[in-house]
Amino acid sequence: MDHSKQLIAVIAEPGPERNALAEAITCDGMWVFAADNISYLPAETALIVAHAHAVPHQHWSQLAGRLPTLVVSDSRQDADLIKAVDIGLVDYIVHPLRHAELLRRMIRKAIELHALASERDRDRARLAELNESLETHLALLRMDQQSGGHIQRRLLPARPKVINSVYFDYWFAPSLYLSGDFLDYQRYNERYSAFYFADVSGHGASSAFVTVLLKYLCNRWLNEWDGLQPERLAPDWLAAMNRELQGTDIGKHATLFVGVIDHCSHTLHYSLGAQLPMPLLVADGQLVRLEGEGMPVGLFPDIEYPSLSCALPAEFRLWLCSDGVLECLPGKTLDTRLKELEQLISESVTLEQLRDRLAQTNALLAEGDAIDEANPDRDALPDDLTIMMVSGFGHAD
Repeated sequence: MDHSKQLIAVIAEPGPERNALAEAITCDGMWVFAADNISYLPAETALIVAHAHAVPHQHWSQLAGRLPTLVVSDSRQDADLIKAVDIGLVDYIVHPLRHAELLRRMIRKAIELHALASERDRDRARLAELNESLETHLALLRMDQQSGGHIQRRLLPARPKVINSVYFDYWFAPSLYLSGDFLDYQRYNERYSAFYFADVSGHGASSAFVTVLLKYLCNRWLNEWDGLQPERLAPDWLAAMNRELQGTDIGKHATLFVGVIDHCSHTLHYSLGAQLPMPLLVADGQLVRLEGEGMPVGLFPDIEYPSLSCALPAEFRLWLCSDGVLECLPGKTLDTRLKELEQLISESVTLEQLRDRLAQTNALLAEGDAIDEANPDRDALPDDLTIMMVSGFGHAD
């Protein structure tokens, strides 16, 4: 047998009519196998042409589920044909010997449609398999992200915390699980404390890895500091971090604010790299932006960062925000959103008050407690959001 041809099974009672039907079907591209029942059909059968009288009505559904089936009959009023149609067989032809060319065309079309349906079923099964695999990998990735987020939050300092009569607190809300925002504050000795606030470009795993590097390096540099020239610590840190990020070649940069508080002289020594929004200082009933500007950390080589200082009154509040907070504020322009942020900060004495006011402007922030944990029950924030507040000097350790 030429295996390039399609094998058509003709089921009809033996006799001249079946022979004529088989001869009408036989042509280039099709072979015919004649049988009087459905029990023994070759495995390579592509389609069945069955006479309405040759198949008991209780077998039609079994036959249709097995192979594409075309029913032939000598009359449209044939009761057996009507039963076959009632079961679901819709491909039929009356007086097939009068319409041999139409019969062959219907056979080819039925085989083509069956092949398409089989291909579609295989594609659907393959798609279901791929979806299941994808869901499994997504679940593993989600678990990894959640674990990474948990570890990252363990690297954050305890909150709130009082260091040498200065109060530190923060609100940490990752976009999803891992954050490109990071901060820390530490006591150096009775006179000095140091803190930093970073926003790494992007968010997610790659940005979170940079925050781990930042944590390690800043801890090392603080331990290596001799306690002299506090005004140089912040710019030196930024310059060193700039070199580190340049050396990693991972395409990441950060905005970074580093501050050193002199608790004896009530002075803030600081430096900053492209901080946006600018740090806001509330003192004596007035809100001012800290002065200074610097290039992003990790973007350009051989950058020198400014050494800046400002006096701190006995009572003050210093606010630092990542740019994710601007995504939660109304307004079409950056200036409008910055003014809105300044207004909210001027009206807030505590971090909780500012958070509540921000929640009134963005529903995502009201969906559960986002502090110190990624909230799986809320939708992803448009960007990582972190706010840090430093106030002093009258707090008890």
